[in-house]
Amino acid sequence: MTIKDIKNTVLQYLPFEDKIAESDRQIEQLRKQNPQQSLQGETSLAIRELQVQQTKLLKEIYSNLTPWQTVQVARHPQRPIFSDYLSLMFKDVRLLHGDRCFGDDKAIVTALGQIGREKVMIIGQNKGKDVKEKVLCNFGCPNPEGYRKALVKMKLAEKFGLPVVTLIDTPGAYPGIGAEERGQAQAIAVNLMEMSRLRVPIVCVVIGEGGSGGALGIGIGDRFAMLEHAYYSVISPEGCAAILWHDGAQAPRAADALKLTAKELLKLKLIDAIIPEPLGGAHRNIHDTIYNVEQFITKSLAQLKRIPIDKLVKNRYTRIRNIGVACVPASEFAAKEKVHTAIPDRLSLKTQLEAAKKSPHVPETTSSK
Repeated sequence: MTIKDIKNTVLQYLPFEDKIAESDRQIEQLRKQNPQQSLQGETSLAIRELQVQQTKLLKEIYSNLTPWQTVQVARHPQRPIFSDYLSLMFKDVRLLHGDRCFGDDKAIVTALGQIGREKVMIIGQNKGKDVKEKVLCNFGCPNPEGYRKALVKMKLAEKFGLPVVTLIDTPGAYPGIGAEERGQAQAIAVNLMEMSRLRVPIVCVVIGEGGSGGALGIGIGDRFAMLEHAYYSVISPEGCAAILWHDGAQAPRAADALKLTAKELLKLKLIDAIIPEPLGGAHRNIHDTIYNVEQFITKSLAQLKRIPIDKLVKNRYTRIRNIGVACVPASEFAAKEKVHTAIPDRLSLKTQLEAAKKSPHVPETTSSK
């Protein structure tokens, strides 16, 4: 299915969009009553009034989405997927196949291409559009060979000094027996290690679902952003609900607890930026969505290229080590508070302050590492 096909299909509505669906139905009825006006682009006053009301309604709904509703938007069947970005955002694309070990996983696509004036290595998770594509791509759930394919191409990018751009959109890594037998966890772990020290700039963007280790396997970078209505989580809300309450119907409750939205993750400093989506979600205006993502990537690459590579890699490693730490690093804190005792980096700020009060005058010979 192409972008043109998407434009010509009937918009699908989410459960919380009943009022929007009714508004669209009324507008369509008025257009059918005045086909000549519609063809000439002369919208009647009634239609204009309905469109204004609909815009207000969209703003009201989409500015107050619950975490579970955000997950539903991220999974919208008409949301742009990696193949859309590949065809509209990049030029001179040359697909690269295989992991040189087992096979060519269609859930992860790798390619050489150009974005703006920058030649890059492109790595993305693809879900497929129609049933045949979805089955071929395993519904966006990569196998170990997909992550190994990505790593081989990242090492190739490092060899030729090409920045790496990854687009993340997966419910999670495939949990099947075959995937486990071929080393799913090991493949993801090796990618984390290698990406943390890859000597080229890396920019990562979550364009839809950011599911657990499946997202992490290509999600280590110098700049990490999410689309406004994407999500990024250690587990799906349904999986969390099944484990904690043995009830999939508790998924909305789990989504609230997981802090998986872009706004929450930005507050926690787990991501660097939120890329805005058109009003009503990415599926309502695919071209504007992809343009916004392109602008973020090109600006990020321009900034990263000015940083010496040794410093870039060091900053990336420090960033990874401090993920989830809601405090300043121990060395910085100790210098500020004149504390010379060893304070683990991963202690909370409250615990650091308590440690400082208990031992404020320890001899300087004590290790501060």
